[in-house]
Amino acid sequence: MDKVKVGVVGTSWWADGMYLPALKSHPQAEIVAICGRNRQRAAEMAEKYDIAKIYTDYRAMIEQGGLEAIIIGTPDDLHYDIAMRSLEAGLKVLCDKPLALREQQAYEMWRKAEAAHVQNMVLFTYRWIPFFQYVRDLISQGYIGQCYQVELSFLVGHGRQPEYQWRLDSQRSNGVLGDLGSHLIYLARWLVGEIAQVDAQLASFAKRLGPDGEPIVPANDSAVLLLKFCNGAQGVINTSFMTYLADRDMQIYVKLYGSNGSLEINFPSAGSNPAASIFGAHNPDKKFRKLEVPASYWGEVSPTEPFGIFTRQAVGCRLFIDAILENRPASPNFFDGYKVQQVIEAAIESDRTGNRINIDHSR
Repeated sequence: MDKVKVGVVGTSWWADGMYLPALKSHPQAEIVAICGRNRQRAAEMAEKYDIAKIYTDYRAMIEQGGLEAIIIGTPDDLHYDIAMRSLEAGLKVLCDKPLALREQQAYEMWRKAEAAHVQNMVLFTYRWIPFFQYVRDLISQGYIGQCYQVELSFLVGHGRQPEYQWRLDSQRSNGVLGDLGSHLIYLARWLVGEIAQVDAQLASFAKRLGPDGEPIVPANDSAVLLLKFCNGAQGVINTSFMTYLADRDMQIYVKLYGSNGSLEINFPSAGSNPAASIFGAHNPDKKFRKLEVPASYWGEVSPTEPFGIFTRQAVGCRLFIDAILENRPASPNFFDGYKVQQVIEAAIESDRTGNRINIDHSR
């Protein structure tokens, strides 16, 4: 296989900032088709990235586009149908997170991908960022010993804007829990282990209007989850669209405390990132010290521009293409997406009932 023929569904700022540049940077990826509900916007993206075929119906693109693989970068309520149709057509599938709206949908997508024996991936972005990669390696090397507690926080402020946002429409998404919370749930599993129980409180602080100006049933814009892990560790997830952050676009904290030491990641911005840092204290240290991520994790990418890895390293979309070319599994995959979806649904059920919800790991 000389090149992998890829179609992209979605023309958002994320497609323009992540999927299309990453694919374009891979010498063996060929973007042959793009699909968006607004043809003019799709045409603009096609011209910018030299894409030959333009569609406004993903069904037509799947059937007629001559694809070998597909990238799903749409609102969450469309993931299931696009993925299932793509898998039925024998396509390799990379889907944005969260994998689906419902746990059962995610389960079916995972099982369908397994039965089709094709590469499948979910873009949990932060698992490839070198700050998090280095911390995972430190944990694997025993830096903190047995993990006792983990705290994960992802805060942004764009939910304070009055304009309609599909991410805050309960018919289209699971709110901040699905959007930002899925990142934190994935990181919690990746860094600590499987989650056994969830106790959650969700909130919708702002009234929302639909695209027609009429009130809608809002999705949650803030979420707090208490976690119990299968290995006994405790966790807290805190995420919100409603945080006033002044000159910051976002704020991520991950803190891990264990039998031998502690690690803390502060990741304050999605753009230029000179303040991102890791602090650690390992027995018998008397104080925390700043830990520098080794140069080998960065390669040619500057630590002040960590998202540069997605067009320079074998991560994200580029890793997906490599997995197809080398005929090997991709990771994180639809199973990982399903496990995250389980926790999202457990959190929704916990908030609805006021009960602690157990996660089923039997299937």
